[in-house]
Amino acid sequence: MAEGARPLSAPVFDADRRGKIGLGLGAAAGLWLFLGVAFLALLFGAAEGVSPSALFGDSYLRGVVLFTLEQAFLSALLSVVGAVPLALALHRTAFPGRGLVLRLLLLPQALPVLVGALGLLAVWGRSGIVSQGLVLLGLPRLDIYGLSGILIAHVFFNLPLATRLLFASLDAVPGESWRLAGQLGFSGASTFRLIEWPAMRRALPGAASLTFMICITSFTLVLVLGGGPGATTLEVEIYQSLRADFDPARAVVLSLAQIVLTAVFLALTLRLAGRLDTAFTLGRPARRFGKPSLASRLLDGAVLLLGLSFILLPFAAIVINGAKADLARLFGDPLLHRAALTSLAVSLGAACLSSLLALSLLFGREALRDGGRGARLVGTFLDLSSGVVLVVPPVVVGAGWFLLLTGRVDVFAFAPAMVVATNAVMAMPFTMRILGPALTETLARHRRLAAHLGLQGLSRLRHIEWPALRGPLGLGFALALALSLGDLGVVALFGNEDFVTLPFLLYQRMGSYRTADAAGIALILGAASLILVTLAEAAFRKRGNDAR
Repeated sequence: MAEGARPLSAPVFDADRRGKIGLGLGAAAGLWLFLGVAFLALLFGAAEGVSPSALFGDSYLRGVVLFTLEQAFLSALLSVVGAVPLALALHRTAFPGRGLVLRLLLLPQALPVLVGALGLLAVWGRSGIVSQGLVLLGLPRLDIYGLSGILIAHVFFNLPLATRLLFASLDAVPGESWRLAGQLGFSGASTFRLIEWPAMRRALPGAASLTFMICITSFTLVLVLGGGPGATTLEVEIYQSLRADFDPARAVVLSLAQIVLTAVFLALTLRLAGRLDTAFTLGRPARRFGKPSLASRLLDGAVLLLGLSFILLPFAAIVINGAKADLARLFGDPLLHRAALTSLAVSLGAACLSSLLALSLLFGREALRDGGRGARLVGTFLDLSSGVVLVVPPVVVGAGWFLLLTGRVDVFAFAPAMVVATNAVMAMPFTMRILGPALTETLARHRRLAAHLGLQGLSRLRHIEWPALRGPLGLGFALALALSLGDLGVVALFGNEDFVTLPFLLYQRMGSYRTADAAGIALILGAASLILVTLAEAAFRKRGNDAR
């Protein structure tokens, strides 16, 4: 053994492992405490108010539950059905800039939901581009409010995500399969039946279940586009019960129903989502050797044109309408300055806390990986801690804390802390999903070498873990930043005249029919989100390069 090297069981290395396990357990305890207090507040509220059985005796509330499921099911179905031909067309068609197109498909994920809703109204609303075209043809204008608007909005946000997942499944097909298909002269139909469809079929359940989970917990889109009591979901009803009607008992019943629904379908999602581990790719698939027919090329071109137009037109509408607003006046508005600084502080705080929680849980889990039965049980507890976050949607967490604080302290004085903590906790599972595979892979390759060299603490982090984590950490941080910057759910509960974020200000301007101001704020918020996400990724890349 080389001088200075230590065996795996050296005390200094055990101390390093104990420290990481302690970090993981501390993060898990914080998560359980934060969510558990909110959940207990709901349970005690149910005991003091209306029994959850009241949900099944109220026809209106039953209708809300059924509509929540209906819109989520239809949204997931339309998103996945549309993603199949779009992913195929993107994979079959080699053209300059395809990598850029694949990156553009990530734009809806980085765009604040409220900004996307405003762009959709500009395209599909009664005064939108599509309605104006229908009027020229002598047809009635579209009514985007209600179920139709919710479906259009959910497909806009989730079609690109499903497309990327299915495209990645096609990219995972071995190059030998495409070569063999070309040598055997497979037709387009045979290639689809024998290669493309089997690859996508394995990814479809995971993509559909993930999209369904996103839609069943949708809040902002339904709040803006629902159009009234006939098209509302549980989360919107929770918000209305607390902020509009102040009916805590009703909010408790609805919150518990939302938790039950989310838990049931999350369990199904976890069973179906095994194929989602495939990484996103940037347009460098294995070379295809077949020669598609002219009809096939024309069909793929039409699919690309329609799909990309559906996704990109709202972005163009946001830019055009925002540029028409009085941006000089808006930039001089002190309220906008305050809202922008508040949003920046909240999103940076949430992204930092989310990354810290994710790293702590991941390091703790990896430190336990080679242990005995007790270590495996603790590791299972850490995995469960990271997953329980998905069971309690942010509006439900906010509702629990809102009920707990009401009447005891000034609720709105705690608004910044509640928003930062809730956004961080809700973004943490996505950050973990990005960081986890990179950490697991690098430790599987270098764990024994690190132990042999006695690397521990900061030295181990610098030489082994940080080089593998810097890229994914930048992406995870940027995603958490974007999610928090565009959040309206928790802010809608705790926001007031002293705590205004950009999405909350945008929602206020939309509600007061100040459409020009709303368009300008939407452009500012959308641009700020994209700029911050880009800067966050670039900063992590630069720091990672400097550390090498």
